[in-house]
Amino acid sequence: MTPVVPAASEGSVTRRQRLVTETVLVLGVSLGASAVWALLSLIRKLTAPTPLAQQTTAMNTSRVPDRPWLDLAYQLADILLPLVPVLLALFLLSQDLPRPHRSIGLDLARPGRDTVAGLGLAALIGLPGLALYLGARELGVNTTISAAGLPAIWWGIPVLVLAAVGNALLEEVVMVGYLFTRWAQAGWSTVTIVVTSALVRGSYHLYQGFGGFVGNVAMGLILGLVYVRTKRVMPLVIAHTVLDVVAFVGYALVAPHVSWL
Repeated sequence: MTPVVPAASEGSVTRRQRLVTETVLVLGVSLGASAVWALLSLIRKLTAPTPLAQQTTAMNTSRVPDRPWLDLAYQLADILLPLVPVLLALFLLSQDLPRPHRSIGLDLARPGRDTVAGLGLAALIGLPGLALYLGARELGVNTTISAAGLPAIWWGIPVLVLAAVGNALLEEVVMVGYLFTRWAQAGWSTVTIVVTSALVRGSYHLYQGFGGFVGNVAMGLILGLVYVRTKRVMPLVIAHTVLDVVAFVGYALVAPHVSWL
């Protein structure tokens, strides 16, 4: 006689499947879609006549340089619209958790400790990351990154800072706070969660080249392990914001005066 699976087990399996499906859909409208575009961008660059190391990847570029007010509107839209998946992730978590932002540590409960931890993580990741980028470019496996292409205008630096904050919230809330919670609820092991999240993080940076992929996988592993230990996403948001502010604003200020960036 064929054994009958208890209803509770069936319900548990169905819930795990639903949770995984939910995460795939959230990724599909956010960073997972970015990973697809990043892969296509890398393929385009690899199949171009110009070697990868001689190509430039431009970020934070001007959309309408001859109409600054419209250009600013484009920049703000580019920053604000990607935050919708952050709100979606928190909304979905609220179905199980009454205060999802607090459950993942996205609050101001420990401002001092979170800031110190975030700055420490930024230093730990940033300096080796810069060395990896320069090395990968010399090896011919990464493009040159132009991190800031906005015109010299009064709102240029504030927009770059806002872009850094937006990137940090999107990636750390979705890739860590949300996915770690959902995948744990689905019964995944901690190792599987950390590694999978890091690989996804690296995949949507493939547009930079292979160095960008490796560097962001390493970053994902570090931040993932910190979150597993602390259950707080705020230090990760702070670290990511600092890294991007230094990259974006630093590039805008320093690149015109040096040749090695």
